[in-house]
Amino acid sequence: MAERRALIIGASRGIGLGLTRELADRGWHVIASQRGPSEQLAEVAKGGRIEVVTADVTDTASLEALAGALAGNSLDVVLVNAGIMGDESQTADNATADGVAEIMMTNAVGPARAGKLMLPLLRDGGTLAFTTSRLGSIAESFGGFDLYRMSKAAQNMLARGIFARHAKERGVALLSLHPGWVQTDMGGPTAPLTVEQSVRGLADVLEAKHPAEHRFLAYDGEEIPW
Repeated sequence: MAERRALIIGASRGIGLGLTRELADRGWHVIASQRGPSEQLAEVAKGGRIEVVTADVTDTASLEALAGALAGNSLDVVLVNAGIMGDESQTADNATADGVAEIMMTNAVGPARAGKLMLPLLRDGGTLAFTTSRLGSIAESFGGFDLYRMSKAAQNMLARGIFARHAKERGVALLSLHPGWVQTDMGGPTAPLTVEQSVRGLADVLEAKHPAEHRFLAYDGEEIPW
């Protein structure tokens, strides 16, 4: 079987770094992006199968440069993994214009732009995925974390547009993936899942064959209501 190839945007730490390691250990060739020099990613890349590149989801020029540099690739998976928690208040009542702009650009607009720019690198029938959150589910929402929830719901909406207008016609599956509550810098040390547990599940989901649909899935394959 031909070597499977993936691009992970946002792989310098946490879930992105863990998934880069997991897929490489499973025999994938992984193109892993960092926003700036990452000692952790450089260390993981020493094991081979990992190619380190640089890009920032909030910088269109860097994304366009990356897409140009990778032109001609035929990838099986592209995963856009980027996100911040945003303003500490996390309430619409206290939100500032700058705070809203930052979290929306980083968690929604930037990732959608990155996914659309990288879509031509995918083979027909491949998988385009975004790291989202269950907190972006309107059906399950009970309030709280207003800005984060808003940004992830917006990302899901933008992902649906990419699927309907650009991916579906090429048989590309689009996955909005919830990694779980994970022990990362964002999730904190009391989160119930380790990075290793989350990325093992995510890797299983990404390795599976998916129909050309837009699905909202948890790391363990559970379907999440929109």
